[in-house]
Amino acid sequence: MKYLCLANYKPADMAALSPADRKALVSQCPAKDAELKATGQLRLSASLDGPAIRLQPRGGKTTVADGPFAEAKELVGGFFIIEAASRDEAVRIASLHPTATLGEDVGWNIDIHPIGFFEQYEGKA
Repeated sequence: MKYLCLANYKPADMAALSPADRKALVSQCPAKDAELKATGQLRLSASLDGPAIRLQPRGGKTTVADGPFAEAKELVGGFFIIEAASRDEAVRIASLHPTATLGEDVGWNIDIHPIGFFEQYEGKA
């Protein structure tokens, strides 16, 4: 089974870090990322950049709203997809990601969602 893992953070807490503290935190990530990759169960990994865009139906039309959204206390900063045989294995694998072990003071955390349908598209850009 595949799992979508959302890496979250608290923007206000992250912004409160000094540049040196931010650099010190982020510099620990590559080694943790390498551990996750070494499992062979990482299928995709990406960081998100810039504010979100929300599409939603309103009055029979699709409306567009820019984010981040004021009501959000956390933002998704990245995501990755893993493959695991069980929930427990998914937790073990996702716990290798830096967001699961670092950045407690800036609200880093991971939400793990089982994926019921997954189809990968290999198109040309």
